[in-house]
Order: sequence, then structure tokens, then C-alpha cells
Amino acid sequence: MRGVNKSFGALHVLRDIDLAIHPGEVVVLIGPSGSGKSTLCRTINRLETIDSGTITLEGRPLVAEGRDLSRLRSRVGMVFQSFNLFAHKTVLQNVTLGPVKALGRPKDQSDQRARELLDRVGVGNQADKYPAQLSGGQQQRVAIARALAMDPKVMLFDEPTSALDPEMVNEVLTVMTDLARDGMTMIVVTHEMGFARRAADRVVFMDSGRIVEENTPDEFFSRPRTDRAQDFLSKILTH
Repeated sequence: MRGVNKSFGALHVLRDIDLAIHPGEVVVLIGPSGSGKSTLCRTINRLETIDSGTITLEGRPLVAEGRDLSRLRSRVGMVFQSFNLFAHKTVLQNVTLGPVKALGRPKDQSDQRARELLDRVGVGNQADKYPAQLSGGQQQRVAIARALAMDPKVMLFDEPTSALDPEMVNEVLTVMTDLARDGMTMIVVTHEMGFARRAADRVVFMDSGRIVEENTPDEFFSRPRTDRAQDFLSKILTH
């Protein structure tokens, strides 16, 4: 991302964002609500357009529309706060839909791959159930499997645990930590500071639409360089 700006009317939500993410890197975006973290995440697969600046993926500019946009989105997996599963389709059908319809893969091959991914995220025994029969944590793990089924180059997570009951948060974070260990390139918007410490290669702190500070987790949490980051951490780490 180079010089990226985005406004919603009079509200300037991204201000001159410069950010480079390397293959296999896990970057966690943190900051107060309304700081632009989710908007930044959503611009990377064009769920939000940008007003100025450039975003490139593997050296190619992001496209705005058409078939090339579909191809881009198949390479950038996204997991949302709400699970966005199709209620009328089984877990297995939710995971195979993208590979069959968007990538044109054979159904039997897609089924086999989907079952492998559901096993990987710990819900293989739920393949024939419908989303409503699953807990929130299970549904979010299905959503992760669905994104992985497209063989993405990058995985975006937009507050993936914020809609979950506390006891379900860890089961989703464990899956994400395993993905990070396996070398998946990940951009994660989260309030889970333990995950940021454990899994991130880099923490990016945002406030008022700007990147205020970025550093390794050890350095950021123990020695924040800016007053704004110190103030933020003092409020969230004392509770």
C-alpha cells in the first residue's frame, strides 16, 4: 500500500497509508475503534475502494472490477466478524462452493480437499451439518476452511473473534496461530493482544486513520515509542 487514502463523506478514515507485507509474514493491526483498521483490511480485496494511492499484490495493481477482480478475491481470503456462511447449505457445501463455481474444480476433488481442511481446523465431524447446528466457534472455523479452500496467497481476518463467546475465542485463535506457523501470509485486525504477542511478526498500531507505530510484538508491548501507543496500551493491558 502506497499513499492510500479513503474517505466516507467528510470522514477521512485512511490517511496516507504506506504498508508493505512480505510473503509468510503475520501482521496484526491494533488500535482504538474507528482508527481505520477494518477499512484498511477491506481495501486489500476491494470490498472498499480507495480515493487515492496504490495497492499492489505480488507487484500487480489491484483491479477495480470484472473477472480480474474475482480472480484477485480468490487469491485474498477473508474471514469476517460475522461468519457469513450460507444457512441453507451444509458445512461441506459451504467450503466447496468457491472452488467449484469460481475456480472450476471437479466436485469430487473439491470435496476431498474441503474435508481435509475441515479436519485441519478441527470440525471434520461437522461436515454434513448446517451452520445453525454449530456453535459460533465452529462456524468461524468453517469460515476459515472456506477461505483456505481457494488456496489464497494472503488471508485477511477482520476481528474474527469479536462476535464469539469467550470460551470459543481460543479455539479460533489456535487455528489462526497454526496457520501462522505454517507460513500463511496474514493480516489480522484484532483486540486479542495475547494472539498479537504470540503469532505476529509485526504489530501495526493505528489511530485516526494513520499508522502511528509499527514494531515487533516484543518491542511494541514492552517499549512503545509514541505517547499515543503508550496511552492505548496502559488502558487495555491493566484490565
